[in-house]
Amino acid sequence: MRDAKELAAALVDRGWMLATAESCTGGMIAAACTDLAGSSDWFERGFVTYSDEAKTELLDVDAALIHTHGAVSEVVARAMAFGAVRHSRARVSVAVTGIAGPSGGSKDKPVGTVWFGFMVDGRLTSEVKRFDGDRAAVRAATVAYAFDALLLRLAQETET
Repeated sequence: MRDAKELAAALVDRGWMLATAESCTGGMIAAACTDLAGSSDWFERGFVTYSDEAKTELLDVDAALIHTHGAVSEVVARAMAFGAVRHSRARVSVAVTGIAGPSGGSKDKPVGTVWFGFMVDGRLTSEVKRFDGDRAAVRAATVAYAFDALLLRLAQETET
Protein backbone atom coordinates (compact mmCIF):
# COMPACT_ATOMS: atom_id res chain seq x y z
CA MET A 1 0.00 0.00 0.00
CA ARG A 2 1.21 3.44 -0.87
CA ASP A 3 0.47 6.42 1.30
CA ALA A 4 -0.11 10.14 1.46
CA LYS A 5 3.64 10.90 1.53
CA GLU A 6 4.09 9.40 -1.94
CA LEU A 7 1.04 11.24 -3.20
CA ALA A 8 2.32 14.49 -1.70
CA ALA A 9 5.66 14.11 -3.48
CA ALA A 10 3.98 13.34 -6.82
CA LEU A 11 1.70 16.38 -6.56
CA VAL A 12 4.44 18.75 -5.36
CA ASP A 13 6.65 17.62 -8.26
CA ARG A 14 3.90 18.75 -10.66
CA GLY A 15 2.86 21.84 -8.71
CA TRP A 16 -0.70 20.45 -8.53
CA MET A 17 -3.28 20.52 -5.77
CA LEU A 18 -5.70 17.80 -4.63
CA ALA A 19 -9.34 18.05 -3.63
CA THR A 20 -11.35 15.21 -2.13
CA ALA A 21 -15.08 14.49 -2.33
CA GLU A 22 -16.03 11.90 0.25
CA SER A 23 -19.22 10.20 1.24
CA CYS A 24 -18.66 6.78 2.89
CA THR A 25 -15.27 7.78 4.34
CA GLY A 26 -16.58 10.97 5.93
CA GLY A 27 -13.36 12.93 5.43
CA MET A 28 -10.86 10.18 6.24
CA ILE A 29 -8.93 10.71 2.98
CA ALA A 30 -8.65 14.43 3.65
CA ALA A 31 -7.61 13.71 7.24
CA ALA A 32 -4.87 11.33 6.07
CA CYS A 33 -3.62 14.04 3.71
CA THR A 34 -3.65 16.80 6.28
CA ASP A 35 -1.97 14.61 8.90
CA LEU A 36 1.24 15.40 6.99
CA ALA A 37 3.10 18.58 7.82
CA GLY A 38 3.27 20.82 4.76
CA SER A 39 0.09 19.44 3.23
CA SER A 40 -1.04 22.96 2.37
CA ASP A 41 1.52 22.79 -0.47
CA TRP A 42 -0.53 20.11 -2.26
CA PHE A 43 -3.91 19.62 -0.52
CA GLU A 44 -6.44 22.28 -1.50
CA ARG A 45 -9.70 21.21 0.14
CA GLY A 46 -12.04 18.38 1.04
CA PHE A 47 -15.76 18.03 0.60
CA VAL A 48 -17.61 15.69 2.94
CA THR A 49 -20.85 15.09 1.08
CA TYR A 50 -22.47 12.34 3.09
CA SER A 51 -26.06 13.20 2.20
CA ASP A 52 -27.55 13.31 -1.29
CA GLU A 53 -28.36 16.96 -0.72
CA ALA A 54 -24.75 17.77 0.11
CA LYS A 55 -23.61 16.11 -3.12
CA THR A 56 -26.03 18.31 -5.04
CA GLU A 57 -25.43 21.55 -3.12
CA LEU A 58 -21.64 21.41 -2.79
CA LEU A 59 -20.56 19.48 -5.89
CA ASP A 60 -23.41 20.16 -8.34
CA VAL A 61 -24.24 16.46 -8.68
CA ASP A 62 -27.55 16.39 -10.53
CA ALA A 63 -30.25 15.12 -8.17
CA ALA A 64 -31.77 13.20 -11.09
CA LEU A 65 -28.55 11.15 -11.37
CA ILE A 66 -28.77 10.22 -7.71
CA HIS A 67 -32.48 9.40 -8.04
CA THR A 68 -31.97 7.28 -11.16
CA HIS A 69 -28.70 5.49 -10.37
CA GLY A 70 -28.41 5.80 -6.58
CA ALA A 71 -25.78 7.67 -4.61
CA VAL A 72 -23.48 4.63 -4.84
CA SER A 73 -22.97 4.54 -8.58
CA GLU A 74 -20.42 5.25 -11.27
CA VAL A 75 -22.16 8.35 -12.59
CA VAL A 76 -22.39 9.89 -9.13
CA ALA A 77 -18.74 9.14 -8.30
CA ARG A 78 -17.67 10.74 -11.59
CA ALA A 79 -19.89 13.77 -10.99
CA MET A 80 -18.44 14.15 -7.50
CA ALA A 81 -14.86 14.05 -8.81
CA PHE A 82 -15.70 16.58 -11.50
CA GLY A 83 -17.48 18.82 -8.99
CA ALA A 84 -14.55 18.73 -6.57
CA VAL A 85 -12.22 20.13 -9.23
CA ARG A 86 -14.81 22.60 -10.49
CA HIS A 87 -15.37 24.00 -7.00
CA SER A 88 -11.70 24.25 -6.02
CA ARG A 89 -8.30 25.28 -7.31
CA ALA A 90 -7.22 21.65 -7.62
CA ARG A 91 -6.20 19.83 -10.81
CA VAL A 92 -6.61 16.44 -9.17
CA SER A 93 -9.52 14.96 -7.25
CA VAL A 94 -10.69 11.70 -5.80
CA ALA A 95 -14.32 10.98 -4.97
CA VAL A 96 -15.68 8.02 -3.03
CA THR A 97 -19.25 6.88 -2.53
CA GLY A 98 -20.04 3.50 -1.07
CA ILE A 99 -21.75 1.24 1.42
CA ALA A 100 -19.55 0.78 4.46
CA GLY A 101 -22.16 -1.20 6.43
CA PRO A 102 -23.11 -2.98 8.45
CA SER A 103 -26.50 -2.27 6.84
CA GLY A 104 -27.57 -0.56 3.63
CA GLY A 105 -26.39 -3.18 1.18
CA SER A 106 -28.45 -4.96 -1.46
CA LYS A 107 -27.99 -7.83 -3.90
CA ASP A 108 -26.78 -5.40 -6.59
CA LYS A 109 -24.76 -3.25 -4.21
CA PRO A 110 -23.59 -5.32 -1.24
CA VAL A 111 -21.92 -3.88 1.82
CA GLY A 112 -18.33 -3.07 0.89
CA THR A 113 -19.18 -1.71 -2.57
CA VAL A 114 -17.34 1.56 -3.23
CA TRP A 115 -17.32 3.62 -6.41
CA PHE A 116 -14.29 5.82 -7.00
CA GLY A 117 -14.14 8.84 -9.29
CA PHE A 118 -10.84 10.46 -10.29
CA MET A 119 -10.06 13.67 -12.10
CA VAL A 120 -6.40 14.11 -13.07
CA ASP A 121 -5.53 17.14 -15.18
CA GLY A 122 -8.86 17.07 -17.00
CA ARG A 123 -9.08 13.29 -17.40
CA LEU A 124 -12.10 11.75 -15.63
CA THR A 125 -12.02 8.04 -14.75
CA SER A 126 -13.86 5.75 -12.39
CA GLU A 127 -13.87 2.24 -10.98
CA VAL A 128 -15.70 0.11 -8.48
CA LYS A 129 -14.21 -2.02 -5.72
CA ARG A 130 -15.70 -4.43 -3.22
CA PHE A 131 -13.97 -4.54 0.16
CA ASP A 132 -14.53 -7.19 2.84
CA GLY A 133 -14.79 -6.67 6.55
CA ASP A 134 -16.69 -4.52 8.99
CA ARG A 135 -17.40 -0.81 8.62
CA ALA A 136 -13.96 0.25 9.84
CA ALA A 137 -12.21 -2.20 7.50
CA VAL A 138 -14.21 -1.05 4.46
CA ARG A 139 -13.48 2.60 5.19
CA ALA A 140 -9.76 1.97 5.82
CA ALA A 141 -9.48 -0.07 2.61
CA THR A 142 -11.21 2.73 0.70
CA VAL A 143 -8.69 5.30 1.94
CA ALA A 144 -5.74 3.04 1.11
CA TYR A 145 -7.06 2.28 -2.35
CA ALA A 146 -7.70 5.97 -3.05
CA PHE A 147 -3.99 6.71 -2.55
CA ASP A 148 -2.87 3.73 -4.64
CA ALA A 149 -5.23 4.59 -7.49
CA LEU A 150 -4.31 8.28 -7.48
CA LEU A 151 -0.61 7.46 -7.65
CA LEU A 152 -1.22 5.04 -10.51
CA ARG A 153 -3.17 7.67 -12.44
CA LEU A 154 -0.52 10.31 -11.84
CA ALA A 155 2.14 7.91 -13.11
CA GLN A 156 0.05 7.14 -16.21
CA GLU A 157 -0.47 10.85 -16.83
CA THR A 158 3.30 11.33 -16.82
CA GLU A 159 3.77 8.54 -19.39
CA THR A 160 1.37 10.07 -21.92
